[in-house]
Amino acid sequence: MAKKRRPQTKAAKPQLADGEIPVVGAREPCPCGSGRRYKACHGRAAAQAVTELVRRPFEGLPGECDWVALRELVPAATVPLKLREGLPEDVPSVTLATVLPMAWPALRRDNGAVLLGVQNDTPSGDISRDLADVLRRALTAKPGTPVAAERIPADAPRLQDLLDLDAPFVPEVHSGFEFWVEDAGNQSPEVAASLERANSAALPTARLEGVEAAYWCETPEKNHLRWVMPHPEERLLDALARLHAAGASSLGEGTRLVGSFRAHGLMVPVWDLPSAMGAQECEKPAAAFAERLAEALEANDPLTAEERRARSGFTNRQITLN
Repeated sequence: MAKKRRPQTKAAKPQLADGEIPVVGAREPCPCGSGRRYKACHGRAAAQAVTELVRRPFEGLPGECDWVALRELVPAATVPLKLREGLPEDVPSVTLATVLPMAWPALRRDNGAVLLGVQNDTPSGDISRDLADVLRRALTAKPGTPVAAERIPADAPRLQDLLDLDAPFVPEVHSGFEFWVEDAGNQSPEVAASLERANSAALPTARLEGVEAAYWCETPEKNHLRWVMPHPEERLLDALARLHAAGASSLGEGTRLVGSFRAHGLMVPVWDLPSAMGAQECEKPAAAFAERLAEALEANDPLTAEERRARSGFTNRQITLN
C-alpha cells in the first residue's frame, strides 16, 4: 500500500533565523513560517528553559545558606538589600522579607520603599530569576501597591545580576510580622487583628550568632536546630557519619542529630533539642560542633563499617523540599 503523504503547508512565508524569532502566543502560528504553533516549534525550547529547575538558585549570592533558610525555615525575618546600580531616587530602601501579606511577591510602600517576599509561588524553575523580575517591577510600581509575579523570558536578569554581591547579608529574625506595616502600634482594629492572627501561627525562631545559617525554633513538644550548610553533599554526609559513629554528632546532653533534608541544593542537618534548651544555650555547643565538623570534612580515610551504617541511616531519612 502506498504510504500517505503528509499534507504540505504553505511555504510562502520567509524562514527566519533562530535569533530573529519573536515571542508570540503559545497557540499562534510560529513566526518562523513552519506552519506549526509557536509552543510546538520555537516556543518549545523557550518554555523548557523557563521551567527547568535551577538546583541552587541562590548560588553566588552572599549568604546563600541564609537565603535558603529564609525561603524554607524562618517565619518572620527581613534583610536590607543593596542594588549593584544603586537605588532610584524615589525608592528609599529595598528589603527582603520572608513573607508578605496575602503572599504578595512584592510590595511598594506608600513612602516608596520596596519589600520583596522570598516565600511565595514562582512561575518558573529559577527562583532567583523570578524574584529579580518582581524586584525590577516593584522599583517602578505605583507607591502603595502590591506586585504580582509574571511569566518571564529565560534570559531575564537574576538576583545575581541585580544585587551588590559585596554587600553583607545578615537576616534579622522577628517575633512577628509587624514589619508588614510602617506604624504597627497605630493601626486600625482590623489590621491589628490580622497581625495577631499571623503572629500566633509563627513558631518562635532565632538565628544563632556564633555560626552561619543555624536557626533554633521552638515547637510544642521539643525544640530543634536546623542548620543550612554550604559543603558538598557527599563530603558532608561522610563527615556527619564519622562524627555520629564517634559519638560526637550531638549538641550536648539530651540532644540528637536526627537527620537532614535537602533544600535548593544544600543540606540542612536537624537536631532535636530538649524543650528547656533555648537559642542562647545552643551557641557554645554549635560552635564546638562546627570545629569538629571542620576536622571531619578534612578526613580522607575510607569510612569504617560503623560509619557506613551511620551514613546509610542519614541517607535513608533524607528528604528533598524542592
